[in-house]
Formats: sequence, structure tokens, C-alpha cells
Amino acid sequence: MDLEIENDLWSRGIRKIAGVDEAGRGPLAGPVVAAAVIFPENLIINGVDDSKKLSPKKREMLYDLIVEKAISVGVGIVSHEVIDRVNIMNATLLAMNRALRNLRVSPDYVIVDGNFFKNAEYKVQNIVDGDARSFTIAAASIIAKVTRDRLMIEFDGKFPQYGFAKHKGYGTFQHIEAIKKYGLTEIHRRSFCSSFCVENLYPTK
Repeated sequence: MDLEIENDLWSRGIRKIAGVDEAGRGPLAGPVVAAAVIFPENLIINGVDDSKKLSPKKREMLYDLIVEKAISVGVGIVSHEVIDRVNIMNATLLAMNRALRNLRVSPDYVIVDGNFFKNAEYKVQNIVDGDARSFTIAAASIIAKVTRDRLMIEFDGKFPQYGFAKHKGYGTFQHIEAIKKYGLTEIHRRSFCSSFCVENLYPTK
């Protein structure tokens, strides 16, 4: 992972570049989480890559380094209730905007993984596969993933029969079988589960 995209922006006089990415668009349960990260110019952390390519242990180690080295890190979290109300695409946009607002430093430019983000406050560049092409976006993907995984591990303590610590809310066989057996918890996304679990659309007590 290099700084090719960031170097191009710095060469044009753009200084504070925020990389943005999300975690948790696809799961059946839990929130969607986005992160925004701004680094000093020319700083690079060895090992930073698309969070999906890294082990949980490696992500945790890099999370601490990113927080330590970054100028600012912002996180945005949008709950399962909001996802059900506004749909996952709009919830993801909301999480990304919250992450940007939670930065201590306002960015001059925003680079985002994907092709759909818009924000009138900032100059924005959408980059398809950005988490595999931009160091700053990859760092944001790690912050978002680790933050969300930690939340799902906490939920595992409340709902141990579902295995959230293992699958993080994604639609694994184990997870779907648990829903069929125990019903939906308060953190399940009803809009994601109704197609295979109509008879169990109720909270587990």
C-alpha cells in the first residue's frame, strides 16, 4: 500500500486529506460504522491494507498505530433501527457524514471508498476499491472494522446463543439457524431478515 493517490493531491497543494470507509453494510444485525482518518503528509504505517485482507489480530494492532499517528480520527455509527427506517445506502451515507463531523480537524479534501458518497461541505473524490488503492482509505477501513467488531463482541455477551463474536452479524449458516431457533434480537435488521424468517419477526427476550 503506497501513497500514490495522496501524493497526487499533496502535489496540487491539498494538505489535509481525509480517507473514509465503512464496515457493516451487509450483516443481518448491528450497526453500520464509518471512519474518517487524516494523516500527516508522507506518513505511512507498514502493514496497513484493506481491512478485509487482514487478520483480527493484525487489525487490532494497526488500529492502535493509526489512532496514535493520525492527526485526527472520526467515527460515525448508525443503528439497526435507522438502517431499517432509511435503508442501508442512506444509513451508510449518514455514518460517513457523522465520521467526518467527528474529526477534530476539518479536511481540505475527502477521498472515499466506493462511488456514491456526496457532501456539499467538502471536495470529495469517490474511489472504487479505494480501500485497496489508498493508504488513507485503508486506514479508515481498519478503524471502522475494528470499531464495529468490538461492538458486536459486546452484543455477544448479551445474546450468547447467536454467535455474534464469531460472525459479527453476517448471514452465516450458524447465524441464520440461530434466528430460526430463537427469533430476532433487538439488534437485528428486520429489513434484512424478513425474506427467510417471516415467522420469527419478534425480539428475543
